[in-house]
Amino acid sequence: MKKSLKEKALVLRKSGWSYNIISQRLGISKSTLCNWLKDVPYKPNEEVAQRIKNGPVKSAIKRHNQKIEAIKHAKKIAASEVGQITERDLFMLGVGLYIGEGSKVYETVRIINSEPEVIKLAMNWFRVTCGLKTDNFSIAIHLYPDTPKKEALKFWSSLTGIPIKQFGKTQIDTRDNKSRKKRRQLAHGTAHITIRCNGEKNKGVFLHRRIMGWIEEIYKQMRV
Repeated sequence: MKKSLKEKALVLRKSGWSYNIISQRLGISKSTLCNWLKDVPYKPNEEVAQRIKNGPVKSAIKRHNQKIEAIKHAKKIAASEVGQITERDLFMLGVGLYIGEGSKVYETVRIINSEPEVIKLAMNWFRVTCGLKTDNFSIAIHLYPDTPKKEALKFWSSLTGIPIKQFGKTQIDTRDNKSRKKRRQLAHGTAHITIRCNGEKNKGVFLHRRIMGWIEEIYKQMRV
């Protein structure tokens, strides 16, 4: 399988290339690279070092590595603050996710997102909190033309555990007003997870109404 743009960027960064050069080679914005590679220690290779005077290079490396250590420290504290996630925690996390990414209309249970970790959280919530099984899920993928369809389907099937036979029609975004850099930020496209009741009334319209009830109750209790 071909490497994703993020994997290619990681290899180039570990090889000592600057954000400017990686951006030019892969057609990815420096802001995206910074987000992807912020935790990667950086030491410029000989070619990059020759392009820049040693003083500024050393200073930039020092600042970058200080930033990495500060991030590690903050994440260590954050991990201790989170602690062990309970089923109650998962319940609330899932409702919060549905508030942001779930369908509120047509009484259809659906979550849409392009981030794999977000989709994994949603699948966990659906299975554990909502009691859904694999055959209750349907998934449709929305892609840009430069994303290989076959690879995307395999990726989302592996991530979610949903067989490809339960995938709906793949939509290809052919709009001309999308920049190529923006297209490439979605290496696997966007996943649309939809719940099918399969004849079980409590997993169809009733489940959507139940989720809306959870959200309404949270709103009610959070009013000040």
